[in-house]
Amino acid sequence: MARAIWKGAISFGLVHIPVSLSSAVVSQRLDFDWLDKRSMEPVGYRRINKVSGKEIDKDNIVKGIEFEKGRYVVISEDEIRKARPEATQTIDIFSFVAADEIPLQHFDTPYYLSPDRRGGKVYALLRETLTASGKVALARVVLHTQQHLALLRPLEDALVMITLRWPDEVRSLEGLELDASVTQPKLDKKELQMAKRLVDDMSSHWEPEQYLDDFKDTIMALVEEKASKGKIATVAAPDTAAERKETNIVDLTELLKRSLGGGKAKPAPKRTRRKAS
Repeated sequence: MARAIWKGAISFGLVHIPVSLSSAVVSQRLDFDWLDKRSMEPVGYRRINKVSGKEIDKDNIVKGIEFEKGRYVVISEDEIRKARPEATQTIDIFSFVAADEIPLQHFDTPYYLSPDRRGGKVYALLRETLTASGKVALARVVLHTQQHLALLRPLEDALVMITLRWPDEVRSLEGLELDASVTQPKLDKKELQMAKRLVDDMSSHWEPEQYLDDFKDTIMALVEEKASKGKIATVAAPDTAAERKETNIVDLTELLKRSLGGGKAKPAPKRTRRKAS
């Protein structure tokens, strides 16, 4: 079972659905660590002044935002802490939109949501409602002190949360400067038929186990070969353990009725501002 990296609740109206969040992906990227070849000890990054080339103490390092070319505004750690959003331990749904309205380039990182503490019935209710309506839920959530825009959607028997990129992080298609040969193409009917026939000939089914990372496999085979010949060294690694604080959130199915009877729903905000992280 995947380890929960966050625990809280989905919140919409007066309904809270206690859930656990776990990553939907596993990074398989190869990490080449720096080692001192004389002692096989880990090598870290040094704090170097890029102008003088000298190493400086961390007490002399401040954070700044480039306001103009070569000109920075310094932001203190206290100002950064105050700007960070409050960690509410809730996935706050504020709107429901058609599933096909959100462009793929806005999608960022997927997570699995599983019900927690007797929340299964309301969890299933939300999943089935989204499935029947063809909509996804838009929400705000704070993970690791960073505020995210996210969507919730059903996936078979589960719910998935996908964090979304903020609008100012997504480049417009206008930047591609596509000319008329692309936007208003003059394609021959015979060419279209031949292209479609080629697609049909090359069509298959999605079989992810068939797709391999050749570079990673080659490197790992080399690692195993060298290790089998004794070409291996022990390197001390620091312990990294992080415990997530658990919150007590009560599952109140009856609040669904009260949410519907409490008047009109709050209109979705036109803009969701991102706070500094």
